Amino acid sequence: MDGIDRLQKWIDESNKIVFFGGAGVSTESGIPDFRSVDGLYHQHYSEPPETILSHSYYVRKKEEFYRFYRDKMLCLDAKPNEAHIKLAELENEGKLAAVVTQNIDGLHQMAGSKTVYELHGSVHRNYCQRCRKMYNAEYVLDTEGIPKCDCGGELKPDVVLYEEGLDDNTVTKSIEAIKEADMLIVGGTSLVVYPAAGLINYYSGNKMVLINLASTPKNAAADLVINGKIGEVFSKLHV
Repeated sequence: MDGIDRLQKWIDESNKIVFFGGAGVSTESGIPDFRSVDGLYHQHYSEPPETILSHSYYVRKKEEFYRFYRDKMLCLDAKPNEAHIKLAELENEGKLAAVVTQNIDGLHQMAGSKTVYELHGSVHRNYCQRCRKMYNAEYVLDTEGIPKCDCGGELKPDVVLYEEGLDDNTVTKSIEAIKEADMLIVGGTSLVVYPAAGLINYYSGNKMVLINLASTPKNAAADLVINGKIGEVFSKLHV
């Protein structure tokens, strides 16, 4: 039995699947990955993306931050790929309990997923730091300089920047879902970004599947490893 067949068999047998995903889930939708060879880390800016997307840089150089943010983070033309679509179908069939994602692009919800825990926030939520009014990503994209609220306050994306902590409630719900899962599919992530990557350690079952192009630090702990693009793998599954 090859990897795809075993993956299909385990999905058929499971009723509380949790999917844990990273940047590789969205690259097939045209959203750049920070750490891949052709990702943002290998492009040339005045500062590396990790610096620009830090809390301290946001505080010091908001205008520069927003120039980069509009240019590279607001990929609003991106559409869900086969992985997003199949996961939404699995949830609709009552087999998938939750998606836990490190991505901020909202593609899981666009595909129809309902229970999505966004560890690093979402570009689709932007709030006024004065009155807390919310604005969508299109509003931010259509502004120049530092986007402002009607009240005059400055907006901040509801995205976890470097140097910022994860939302406690989101982490708690993610851990609960992973603990209760009868199958954990980990896809499109190098599992090197903490604390997010550490959450998969809460899974105690015997159906942990890793789907990724490159090897990860957790390969040895997985019950099944499939090397490949997550969208291509999911395109071979039936729901």
